[in-house]
Amino acid sequence: MAMRTAAREPARSARERLLAAANELFYAEGVHTVGIDRVIEKAGVAKASLYNTFGSKDELVRAYLEGRHARMAARIARHVDGQESARGKLLAVFEAQGELFAEPEFRGCAFARATAEAHSTVVDQAADGYRAWVRSLLAGLAREAGAPDPEGLALQLHMIYDGASQSARMDHAPAAAAARAAAVALLDAALAEG
Repeated sequence: MAMRTAAREPARSARERLLAAANELFYAEGVHTVGIDRVIEKAGVAKASLYNTFGSKDELVRAYLEGRHARMAARIARHVDGQESARGKLLAVFEAQGELFAEPEFRGCAFARATAEAHSTVVDQAADGYRAWVRSLLAGLAREAGAPDPEGLALQLHMIYDGASQSARMDHAPAAAAARAAAVALLDAALAEG
């Protein structure tokens, strides 16, 4: 009888373990609420590892939010890249968001939660960067779709994007279909003006 050996997962670095712990704890409970000792304990690293790797809790929070941004950007890119038409690409942003809403651990926008809870330059900068990226993405896709005022349409679509996230969190109900329908109506109206 042949022995099966399970493939072992490579050991994660202290940085990876700290970020995984921070992502889980900060997102579920809040960046201000969760103390650094809990992150260190969950990550299974020494306190010195946190300070050697990040220097401070603020920098760990920054890395956590940058990771959330990168994961959402990758999720949206997967959806957008699967579309051929400019219209489909723009609407795919809301489909990607809907996929996030369907996850059992969805707790709302990590950036909105962090800025509501912790008033710090680090959090504000990360949130501002994420929001500027979303708006720029929407404006670029609106431009590609032929909208006569892509920045104006992007502002309106961004409001739907934000509202859908808030609604999905607060109402504990899927908001993706309504958000996509509102985006379709705005896009159709914008293109009719052009």
